[in-house]
Amino acid sequence: MNSKNRTGEIALLATLQEKVESLAVELEKIKVAEYVDMLNNPRRLFFLNFIAGLARGVGTAIGFTILGAVILMILRELVVLNLPLIGGLIAEIVRLVQMQGRV
Repeated sequence: MNSKNRTGEIALLATLQEKVESLAVELEKIKVAEYVDMLNNPRRLFFLNFIAGLARGVGTAIGFTILGAVILMILRELVVLNLPLIGGLIAEIVRLVQMQGRV
């Protein structure tokens, strides 16, 4: 009975060892050690977050500029089409935006 118990324990230990090794490989793949090192270095964490914030801000500004330009181009084309109901409104919006751009 004792040998069966030991055989079961050995099998359990082998299974646990395989799972631990598998977990270690997965943790290595997702670079947990690098993440923990970064959290332990506040200066590096601050610097990386600062650079990420700058990139997001610049990307937002560029994206909004492109989107605004496309909308203005569409509005100008609608004015050229001379739609009776919204043509005057669109012309006024384009004029206001152009005046703001000159200021």
